[in-house]
Amino acid sequence: MLPRIAPALLPWFDRYGRKSLPWQQDPTPYRVWVSEIMLQQTQVTTVVGYFERFMGRFPNVATVASAEADEVLHYWSGLGYYARARNLHRTAQLVARDHSGEFPRTASELESLPGIGRSTAGAIASLAMGQRQPILDGNVKRVLCRYHAIERWWGDAATMRELWQHADRHTPAERVAEYTQAIMDLGATVCVRSRPKCEGCPLKTDCLSYSSNLQHTIPARKPKRERPQRFTTFLIVRNSDGQVLLHRRPPRGIWGGLWSFPECDVEENPRDWCKKKLGVAVEAPTPLPTVHHGFTHFDLDILPVVMEASPIGDGTVSSAMEPAKSVWYNASSPPRALGLAAPVTALLEQLQTLPAGQQP
Repeated sequence: MLPRIAPALLPWFDRYGRKSLPWQQDPTPYRVWVSEIMLQQTQVTTVVGYFERFMGRFPNVATVASAEADEVLHYWSGLGYYARARNLHRTAQLVARDHSGEFPRTASELESLPGIGRSTAGAIASLAMGQRQPILDGNVKRVLCRYHAIERWWGDAATMRELWQHADRHTPAERVAEYTQAIMDLGATVCVRSRPKCEGCPLKTDCLSYSSNLQHTIPARKPKRERPQRFTTFLIVRNSDGQVLLHRRPPRGIWGGLWSFPECDVEENPRDWCKKKLGVAVEAPTPLPTVHHGFTHFDLDILPVVMEASPIGDGTVSSAMEPAKSVWYNASSPPRALGLAAPVTALLEQLQTLPAGQQP
């Protein structure tokens, strides 16, 4: 049986580990929780700025719980995977309502909250509460796969069970917060996906992949599948005041709960669609360059078309639209904070250079 990792890893962490990340300062359960949710599927360098802005607006769980979902999504705009933000808002409300504003103290109770899985619960319990709980994020999976020479892709249930057993065995009873941060840091800075820096690794003496020269092929990559290509049309309907029409998207699906431009299939006539679905008469559409956007499981090509709207009653919303799901939006002076998908934000910025009534 291989030696436990902690005795070699902790001295390395004391010398080389990351200790100045913003969520490492005053690591309360709330701050650790927000950082762990943001770090899911997202690089540290991207998260730092978002975390600091989020903390500036929402310094504690009560402020998240009492905020409108739109505002929480607004501070998440651009991070992607927006179900994380919706779950974060719901969890904050549950913590405020059911736990008097304090996070539960056990991993099982933490796992019962929306968006918190076993690894995230372990991170909160270990980093913020000092409890001996294993974690298994992507970096830790890679370290353990290489250390134990597990050549399979880690996505199957049997491999995950094996990795959790290793993660639990290696987690020490003392200095658990430092160990948890250390093994994440090792995966992020030394045992990286491509070109691992094995010469500087404190575990290389016992690492089975290193001794067998398999570190470049372990762990196995996820089997590739052909990515579907999808297409849609963004209808950028603009009134004489330069405001554009935005719709709230359904809570499920891509950009769930965010605000976006109305969409129609590429085969549909945009003018007919606007008249039928929105009750809005528009001038002939003028296309903007296609926007390419990648999701985890498919690629999306967006054709944005700008259309000037004829006057509509009082200029707010058409009678064919639901006020709670539609808004005339001025990007230079927004009526309130709205969560916007990244392509929508980029197109709104592009429209700022185009005076109202002028075709692109």
